[in-house]
Amino acid sequence: MSELTLFQQGLPDYLKDVQLDEMTKALAGGGGGGSKRISMRGGVFRLIVNGEEIAKNESRGMNVVIVNGAPKVGRTYYAGAYDPKKSAPPDCWSADGEKPHENSANPQSKNCADCPQNIKGSGAGGGRACRFKQRLAVVLEGDVGGDVYGIELPATSIFGNSTDLNKMPFQQYAKYVGAQGKNINTLVTEMRLDSDSDTPKLTFKPVKFLSQEDWQRATAKGNSPEAKQASSLYFPKPDADADKDEPFETAKPEATEEPKKRASKKAEPTAKQDLGSIMNNWVTDDE
Repeated sequence: MSELTLFQQGLPDYLKDVQLDEMTKALAGGGGGGSKRISMRGGVFRLIVNGEEIAKNESRGMNVVIVNGAPKVGRTYYAGAYDPKKSAPPDCWSADGEKPHENSANPQSKNCADCPQNIKGSGAGGGRACRFKQRLAVVLEGDVGGDVYGIELPATSIFGNSTDLNKMPFQQYAKYVGAQGKNINTLVTEMRLDSDSDTPKLTFKPVKFLSQEDWQRATAKGNSPEAKQASSLYFPKPDADADKDEPFETAKPEATEEPKKRASKKAEPTAKQDLGSIMNNWVTDDE
């Protein structure tokens, strides 16, 4: 079924009177956390629980349901080179992309628009030293009522305008779904790693509508504390208690890299069991 046929002919009866929700409106208009996340390190989808990789999927595509998301694109800036042996917060960061957060250790400007780190050429390779970030909370297609995972999108996965509606960057996808008068959490969304990109880059497309029962589960998950945490860009103050539970592992300054695993924590004992029935294409490190 093509994406156009899906919206024109594939609409379930229960969705005919459902109005756009605030999440879809926010995401369609505009860009994170949790101990469970999906990594794209090495061009492979990886499920990370409490810093430990529990499974990976080498398929280029992955079907999820987006249950929550940061309505604005955030920013992170690291003054020095990334040290894989450390997991420090950015020197300066913004949750809304407009001004540095009060927890920033070394704010670079009063606002992001005028910041010298926001100028092309200020970073490596001619890019900006300050990186765009947008976080989403997702559940896996076959386990809508199960675990919520956070995923962090780099700029290449957020912005742009594709002529191929099967390979849209996220903001274009959110606007496309909203323009159809439908909510993102009513759909199974395919996230696909772009094989033409030199760095990890995701594209998005609608796959099918959820059943009414799964839509209700997705809505409940989107309102859960873990989904709100997973979709929020937040770092504690530099002098905060090191044992404080952070919403999300600190991201590296480069979009092509991923945070170092936390060796001090182990994956939840039920994680593999909960995912077992839906991970036919996934393999664990000990297989």
